[in-house]
Amino acid sequence: MRTAILGARVIDPSSGLDRVADLYLDGGKIVAIGQAPAGFVAEKTLAAQGLVAAPGLVDLNVALREPGYSRKGSIASETLAAAAGGVTSLCCPPFTKPVLDTPAVAELILDRAREAGHAKVFPIGALSKGLEGEQLAELVALRDAGCVAFGNGLESFRNNRTLRRALEYAATFDLTVIFHSQDHDLAEGGLAHEGATASFLGLPGIPETAETVALARDLLLVEQSGVRAHFSQLTSARGAQLIAEAQARGLPVTADVALYQLILTDEALSDFSSLYHVQPPLRTRADRDGLRAAVQNGVISAISSHHQPHERDAKLAPFGATEPGISSVQLLLPLAMSLVQDGLLDLPTLLARLSSGPADALRLPAGRLAVGAPADLLLFDPQASTLAGESWHSKGANCPFIGHCLPGAVRYTLVDGHISYQG
Repeated sequence: MRTAILGARVIDPSSGLDRVADLYLDGGKIVAIGQAPAGFVAEKTLAAQGLVAAPGLVDLNVALREPGYSRKGSIASETLAAAAGGVTSLCCPPFTKPVLDTPAVAELILDRAREAGHAKVFPIGALSKGLEGEQLAELVALRDAGCVAFGNGLESFRNNRTLRRALEYAATFDLTVIFHSQDHDLAEGGLAHEGATASFLGLPGIPETAETVALARDLLLVEQSGVRAHFSQLTSARGAQLIAEAQARGLPVTADVALYQLILTDEALSDFSSLYHVQPPLRTRADRDGLRAAVQNGVISAISSHHQPHERDAKLAPFGATEPGISSVQLLLPLAMSLVQDGLLDLPTLLARLSSGPADALRLPAGRLAVGAPADLLLFDPQASTLAGESWHSKGANCPFIGHCLPGAVRYTLVDGHISYQG
């Protein structure tokens, strides 16, 4: 469908474009920015005065829960929630049942995502069979089936030699490996950041070194193997510093942070609310400030939701017996806009961390507004507000921000030129 979007402030972080202009879409592509192409007759016109047109957001970690965990979410429900948050492209982790370690599972996810049509889905394949950290998964076959990167989540390789061989194999085929660096032994049994809050509440702690010890090991193995690496879900200021030092040495590493880690600290646990039970845990104000600084200077180039929807019962037990995770992808844009409201980032930089940054990290065909690029874009009102939870599409309502009034409101999300969400 030929679509004209008129009068929006067009921001494309990858090219530095930031001006009021018209956009013209045809055949799922952007065909012009500014002047309409010769002979262009719009079949649909969106009046976008006062709105911002930006690349559709790219979220590197959205648990879709399908196959295997339909009580928590489905591909249809969670991609619709993503579209409501301004997301047009997302990566789903391999924690499905069965595990995403075979081409058949990847193909199932992609087929159902295409049927739903709400957002483009890029699967992350399991680095090891069954996520057990013992035998390498069929990485090349998974790549050919559509997986864009490989990881083992917090299920670490217990044998460093096996991990080294896996990284060398991945490097041979120019595959990207995603690390969630947390030392299993140092973190085992922990529920919260090891510090004053955990001590006061009597919760077993996870020290900062659970991240930094594993991160130091992983970076050394990345340097030895030459593999492209992305470090996901950083939680500590010291961890961000290690990434900065590795980048300064020229290692091919990128990093992301969960958006809630830029907003919350372990002080949120003071009333034992299981809504704040996440793994890795919320850390201190100093850590949050260090992560924010790393986002500002680009050491951390991507902000992700790390969306983990749960059924209601999963959060009703005592804190230590509940399942970790926050359902947050539907609030990705308005929650992120709070960083602009608080003066931490300007709008173009925020959009870079939500679109071109994550797309570049995993080499995804997304995150840009340019002639010839896919017409995956977001139209939002930066002056409006969103009442979190007023309309909710995720199956998981395990979100501590529900009821909050957040800045910014998604008006349209378009995928390949078609409206996948209208707010």
